[in-house]
Amino acid sequence: MSQATTGWETIRGATPNQVRFYREQGYVKLGRIFTREELDALRAHVDAMIAALPEGKRPEGMDTPHFEDPWLFRYLTHPRVLDVVEAFLGPDLVLWSSHFIAKPAGDGRAVPWHTDGAYWGRRLQPMKVLTLWLAVDESRVENGCMRVLSGSHREVAAAMEQYEQVDQASHVFGFRLPPHLIDESRAVDLELAPGEAHLHDAWTIHGSNANRSGSRRCGYTMRYMPADVVHHPKGGHRIYLVRGEDRTGGRNEYAPIPD
Repeated sequence: MSQATTGWETIRGATPNQVRFYREQGYVKLGRIFTREELDALRAHVDAMIAALPEGKRPEGMDTPHFEDPWLFRYLTHPRVLDVVEAFLGPDLVLWSSHFIAKPAGDGRAVPWHTDGAYWGRRLQPMKVLTLWLAVDESRVENGCMRVLSGSHREVAAAMEQYEQVDQASHVFGFRLPPHLIDESRAVDLELAPGEAHLHDAWTIHGSNANRSGSRRCGYTMRYMPADVVHHPKGGHRIYLVRGEDRTGGRNEYAPIPD
């Protein structure tokens, strides 16, 4: 049975209108990049990862899982993923990082308003990262879908020194942009069906509410940058040249991509 007859179609690349919208607004929604079978396999893998977490480890915090789990590279380096990313960043691509954020049903933690660029600081110069957010589960307002402030990637520099602490017992991260800098009237809820994706810029202000619903909300963030970005290593972090050539004049050190 074809994907078309089952209502599940995959995209290849991105349209000029999608690229234009991303440049203007700092985010864009996409269709499905992976087949139903590929997504089902990823979901089963995530389920097993969560089941194996040590006692007390929250599923929202599964950061850089690909460092220890080479199986994930079949998704991170999939040609359909790289074709999409290339439309926005060009032909020379580096995998910067990845992260599962799985909010359990009933008590999933909120993600406070923030920008990724502020979190990563001076580790990347210049800060040019695109995050592909893949919906492993359905992502809706009710279970805490991601929210963005449209166009905020063009205005965020003035807010960079104004982060404040938040209670980590109820939030995934321990800092946020203060409420007086957040114009909720510009917030866009990025609801996704399973397998759909959206992209956001490293300077786009985004966050998500707590999950008090009866369904889990899991997303896989797959983060890429053009190969002219210089990486300043910290804490053993590894980057991977996944398409094209290095454009830093040899300043970056790339880890080998697992077989």
